[in-house]
Amino acid sequence: AGCQQNQPKQEPPKPMSVLFVTPVTENVTEEEEFTGRTAATETVELRARVSGYLNTVQFAEGTIVTKDQVLFTIDDRSFLAEEQRTSAAASQFAARANRLEGQEARARSLFDKKAMSEEEYEAVKYELAEARASHTAALASHEIAKLNLDFTVVKAPISGRIGQKQVDVGNLVVEDQTLLATIVPLEKVYVYFDMDERTVLRLRRMEQSGAIQSALVEPVQIGIALADSDEFSIKGMVDFLDNQVDPATGTLRTRATVDNSSGLLSPGLFVRVRYPIGKAAPALIVPEEALASDQGRPFVFVVEEKEG
Repeated sequence: AGCQQNQPKQEPPKPMSVLFVTPVTENVTEEEEFTGRTAATETVELRARVSGYLNTVQFAEGTIVTKDQVLFTIDDRSFLAEEQRTSAAASQFAARANRLEGQEARARSLFDKKAMSEEEYEAVKYELAEARASHTAALASHEIAKLNLDFTVVKAPISGRIGQKQVDVGNLVVEDQTLLATIVPLEKVYVYFDMDERTVLRLRRMEQSGAIQSALVEPVQIGIALADSDEFSIKGMVDFLDNQVDPATGTLRTRATVDNSSGLLSPGLFVRVRYPIGKAAPALIVPEEALASDQGRPFVFVVEEKEG
């Protein structure tokens, strides 16, 4: 008893301090998150349109090329000779047709004066028709020869970034078969992602009820985050929904177009997509730190002011 009297008196514990926040009401749009990949809006495979040996490669691999820029040249000596031959043949048939036109005019005058038989006049007339047809065929052959000569110079059909060259100088390229290089434009890129069927059905029921419009009627803006960022700062507009759900994955292929004037994106990048579900509606907002979880279900504690 004496020892207990000498011990200092213990103070009662202080009330526990609790940090709290006041929820605020804001308009919030519910969103679903998906993963996807970027893809080129176009892909052009450059192939030789004539067969021959490659003379020059006039670009740096991986650089930006402009439309109609010369990229490859093929040995054109045989094509140039063929163009000159067909040009000469066309001139020859033109001269023959002009000569027969004069003969046909004189024969017609003689036939009108009954100085030439009908059989002789028809022979001259048909010979002229044959010469004109031969001239037309020669002109067509000349046009083909000019086209083949033009095809020895391979130009960029679009502007974009060109990939690695597939053929070195001196190798034989085969008409319509040999791949020379690939070009993809970078002003815009596609983002493809797969939407699960539960979300698809939910959106379609909302469309049927009139709560929202179809994404193809009223464009839907999505947020996009890259692999190195948590911010969905890149924006894209949905412009394609596939016509069937993939039975193997239970997903619907969806596509959005993204402006890439900055050049940040390139085809093949992994991205995360936030797709808005419905329109914005008022909701209570609390910081994520205030949320607790029980068996995967989030909840919050509510603090009430005690009277008295």
